Amino acid sequence: MKTGSLTLAHIMEHDTLTNFQERWTKKLTTPLLLPEVRPMEKSLSQPEKSPFNHPIPATIAAVIRDGNVLLVRRRNPPDANHWGFPGGKIDFGETIESAALRELHEETGVQANVVKTFTAVDVFDHDDSGETKQHFVLIAVLCQWISGEPVAGDDALDARWFPIESLERQDLALSLDVVEVAKMAAAL
Repeated sequence: MKTGSLTLAHIMEHDTLTNFQERWTKKLTTPLLLPEVRPMEKSLSQPEKSPFNHPIPATIAAVIRDGNVLLVRRRNPPDANHWGFPGGKIDFGETIESAALRELHEETGVQANVVKTFTAVDVFDHDDSGETKQHFVLIAVLCQWISGEPVAGDDALDARWFPIESLERQDLALSLDVVEVAKMAAAL
């Protein structure tokens, strides 16, 4: 037998069952001392934190057609009234690609195929005091347009094509990293 490879059979060979049980029962039944636990008092002056204490995965569909990018003006926070990519939360059991295509169709009516997943962007939703309420990780999926012209769905105020080169020059309220992600998508 090698050193350090003690088995129950080996121990029992050299010890009686009674002695073995007595020694190990004593060790296992020694009282465990735990620190005193007191209930936490909730401060009424502190606002409730979001139930989301982890990033929320979501997708954005980057659809490029003839040098134009498809954007929607968001209806809901975060980024309400800002122009950004169609997208939203990934449902349980849904793939990133399926979520991107579903959200694209729900928000714009456009049909597309997935080309590839290519980057991710962090988006933070803050309350009036600056505290983080929600943290989204937006996973960008490049999509190839198949059919349909954009029509704003329930989650969007507007949906339309914009020339990529003029995004920075236009007077548009854009969501974070829209220009960079659009340029990355166009280069793929």
